[in-house]
Amino acid sequence: MAEHFDARETESPEAREADLFRRLPQVLAAAVAAPAYAERLAGIDLAAVTDRAALARLPVLRKSELPALHKARPPFGGFVPGPASGFARLYTSPGPIFEPEPEGSDVWHTARALFAAGFRPGDIVLNTFSYHLVPAGMIMDSAARAVGCAVIPAGPGNTEAQLELIAAYGPSAFCGTPDFLKILLDAGEKAGIAPSFRKALVSGAAFPKTLQDEIAGRGIEAFQAYATADLGTIAYETEARSGLVLNESLIVELVRPGTGEPVPEGDVGEIVVTTLDPRHPWIRLAVGDLTAFLPGQSPCGRTNRRIKGWMGRADQTAKVKGMFVRPEQIAEVARRHPELGRLRLVVSRQGEADAMVLRAEAHSPGPGLGEAVAASLQALTKLRGSVELVAPGALPNDGKVIADERPIG
Repeated sequence: MAEHFDARETESPEAREADLFRRLPQVLAAAVAAPAYAERLAGIDLAAVTDRAALARLPVLRKSELPALHKARPPFGGFVPGPASGFARLYTSPGPIFEPEPEGSDVWHTARALFAAGFRPGDIVLNTFSYHLVPAGMIMDSAARAVGCAVIPAGPGNTEAQLELIAAYGPSAFCGTPDFLKILLDAGEKAGIAPSFRKALVSGAAFPKTLQDEIAGRGIEAFQAYATADLGTIAYETEARSGLVLNESLIVELVRPGTGEPVPEGDVGEIVVTTLDPRHPWIRLAVGDLTAFLPGQSPCGRTNRRIKGWMGRADQTAKVKGMFVRPEQIAEVARRHPELGRLRLVVSRQGEADAMVLRAEAHSPGPGLGEAVAASLQALTKLRGSVELVAPGALPNDGKVIADERPIG
């Protein structure tokens, strides 16, 4: 039995990178047929975007911006080259954000995540992701059929009916959130219906170690996928249980929160994804989640880079004395003072007043650096704050730029 879904999973990193960036200029040329991309990418030599350094100079599109952009220019904010009628299915996700599904098999590139979780031709899959308006159900449905599985389009909820389906069809595999998997298992135990599935791909919610151990103890091998409604699967877990392997069909960057600048190797950053489907391209979409790259390759034999998994949210905006302070303002402080490394703005409460302290790693602190940094902080935020210079490596590598330590309530 094959160990990998396709050859892309084990090709050399250099060959994969070369292929992705060979295709990228063609996708960029297609993207500017959409008015919003034509505006954002105006004046850029798109044919020259053939490596990561050139890609990093393109503007970042933040997912948090999409609801307002879609509302201003419905339905897709001007980011899709063709009309809505040219797509197979049309969805919405919270925001609202409107999503088109192009024609084709496994257009969200999720089949390899199922394959890595042990799904094989002949399996029957109970798919409990929603089919109603959102794309989650069809993302997993099309992936399972691309692997060669039969699918029960169950959707979420309605536990009694789900147990009837399990008893009738005996599904060998499960797709859904980890908490709903536990609900089904617990309900089946009470009803005297033994679960037939022995493998699972879970996503969409936290999967803590305690729940992982419980599911494994009930004889089910469950694997995680990190996916979004707009991009499909971004990374997936393998039998190595060593981080999540990045989807081989995407270009993934990690940037400093609030900017489009790639973080230094090993640092936590915000996930930014570029897709290569000219029908519905995403060019440097920042999804708002934090992670870090893992060094080396996975012991499972897949050669693409790995991430640690979800490590928090990049949107750390805080309201201080009635003014919003944003990560991009702190990033601008760093740009103005190249002597600095990691920065963390700590917001606290002193008596009845808000207070800010900018802790900054200083590689070569010259005289007056603290005062100069404090002046930049005030100029950028319109708020006074003190500056504490610390040694390189003193701040935690967790991607947090603004730490709001004020008591709640």
